[in-house]
Amino acid sequence: RKPAEVRVKTPLTIVVGSGGVGKTTLAAAMAADQAGLGHDTLVMTFDPSLRLKDALGVDADPESNEIRVPYDADGELWASLLDARRTFDTLIDRYAPDDAARERILTNRFYDHLSGSLAGVLEYMASERLFEVAAYGKYQRIILDTPPTRQALDFLGAPERIVAFLESGALRIALKPWFDAAGNFKATAKLGVLGRNVEGFFDRMVGMELLRDMAEFFQAFAPLYDGFVERALEVQKMLRSRETRFTLVSGPGEQRIADTLFFARKLTEAGYHLGPVVVNRVHPAVDDPPEVATLDDGRSLLAWLGRKDHEGVAQLLELLGGSHPLAVVPLRPDEPTDLESLAELGALLRAQLEAK
Repeated sequence: RKPAEVRVKTPLTIVVGSGGVGKTTLAAAMAADQAGLGHDTLVMTFDPSLRLKDALGVDADPESNEIRVPYDADGELWASLLDARRTFDTLIDRYAPDDAARERILTNRFYDHLSGSLAGVLEYMASERLFEVAAYGKYQRIILDTPPTRQALDFLGAPERIVAFLESGALRIALKPWFDAAGNFKATAKLGVLGRNVEGFFDRMVGMELLRDMAEFFQAFAPLYDGFVERALEVQKMLRSRETRFTLVSGPGEQRIADTLFFARKLTEAGYHLGPVVVNRVHPAVDDPPEVATLDDGRSLLAWLGRKDHEGVAQLLELLGGSHPLAVVPLRPDEPTDLESLAELGALLRAQLEAK
């Protein structure tokens, strides 16, 4: 199947990396900086810290997909806390052929489980929402914060998995009329006592009520399959578009290098456009470290941490071999908790990258 033409109008920055390296804070900082430069900017995130939620105001209106952040800047700053269920409901509401089909899906118990907790749905719904806002063209910049490395790879692979499932033989089997109008399992309805025993076995192992809900869901959802496949193909192409750039964030130290290089290789092999690699929270170098280190000497510890961090940065820079620009963000005394400090951090990162 040939992917549909993508109508993405907005440059995208997707921030990826391991857990605990400050991706979400850097994504918010980059967004505040871009708004300060006069670009209407949206930052999308999965699960920011409480402090970052307060700074961005993403809990202000749970019914809104995007929330305007009060910020005195030349450009507007918007924030969105990604919600898989809300995005899924919106797509059903938009693409269901009629009100009856819409209600059949939204009130189905299997759909309730699928949209709320099934592995991979959050990642796919995030990519759907990202495509939607990028194609809409309201924002001049969009910055997406992602989950940690492995989940981010799931996020990037979600459109392919959706297409594979919707075009699979398993789906065609699921669409067969397994139950009659009375809710009886057709395959065993004519087998009398033996059939009831078989139904009893399925009920104990899986639950007949769950099987009925699944069959009802797939039957009701059938008219939407083609649209979902087309959208998933568009999302695939958007993620590999030259307008989409990935920023890979790493923590300091040699122990982070292998994971950083692994993710960089995975991104480039999959055809994504990896931009800068950012080493975050690097301890400062101590110009005049103590000659004799002691256990209770904080200056000795700081000197050791600074030396190890900068050795790791140098090693990573050598291994990258100039293939991607490398930026170093120093450790700050406190995490940014307001828009001004976020914008300051974003400007520091941008200045480094512009100097490369």
